[in-house]
Amino acid sequence: MKIEANKIATLTGHRDPIYALDKGITEYLVFSGSGDKVIAQWNLKTFLSEKIASFPTVIYSICYIPEKQLLLAGTSDGNVHILNLENKEKIKILKNHTAQVFNIRYSLETNCIYTAGGDGNFAICSLDTFDLIKIRKLCDEKARNIDFNYTSSEIAVASGDCKIRIFDIKTLQEKKVFVGHQLSSNVVHYSPDGKFLLTGGRDGHLNIWQVGDYDMIKLIPAHEWAIYDIVCSPNSNLFATASRDKTLKIWDSKTFELLKVINKEKYDGHINSVNKLIWSTYNNYLISAGDDRAIMIWEINLTKTS
Repeated sequence: MKIEANKIATLTGHRDPIYALDKGITEYLVFSGSGDKVIAQWNLKTFLSEKIASFPTVIYSICYIPEKQLLLAGTSDGNVHILNLENKEKIKILKNHTAQVFNIRYSLETNCIYTAGGDGNFAICSLDTFDLIKIRKLCDEKARNIDFNYTSSEIAVASGDCKIRIFDIKTLQEKKVFVGHQLSSNVVHYSPDGKFLLTGGRDGHLNIWQVGDYDMIKLIPAHEWAIYDIVCSPNSNLFATASRDKTLKIWDSKTFELLKVINKEKYDGHINSVNKLIWSTYNNYLISAGDDRAIMIWEINLTKTS
């Protein structure tokens, strides 16, 4: 099999680096959040955008909750702003962190919202009332990223003290703590089948761990600089990594083999750090955003070689 990558469009409009992306209210819409304190919505059909809301400080994370028509924005001052998308009213501000909110996730299974902050705190709130259920100081460094594994009923959290922490999704009991990377552990991503945990660090390594005992099964020097995001394709055959080295890379989900490097030189890619990715079900578009204030849309196709 051969992989082809074609750039469909470059979307511009943000005035500062883009740190946050999330899927929108339909499969062809995407939300973005930026250092310019604005959340915008982009149409993957028309490539047009509209301003959704502005905030007092820099936006580091976005979480869209379609079941409740809520959009959550994590900002540099540690706040999480909750926006009702039906009327675009800000209905609540969660003040559970004292530094940047790097990641916001939610779970319908637990009916909770989870946030990771630059203060090292991991906070859990009710999805119904937004009341704080639990807050845990993980370390003196940044808590960076969260992912769920419903197969093993676990939550993984990556943090700046190099460690990965595994919690029971129901009891929040800490089940495992291990060093994920030589430098900061930046991102955690469970494989869709729940068998592997993929992690990316400031050391540029992509590490693959066996779920259960969390033994490392593969260490890949994937990027020259920090890895900031990992996403799987809709059919789970591929995954992509984004890095401060200005590239995004496409990998085989089964063999963990590198298939494609998307860079400025060959593909007219990003000229600065690539911070965030989404792999949309709409046209199988891979969407990347970064410090160059650009959102790029990529068409990724697998073809048979003769």
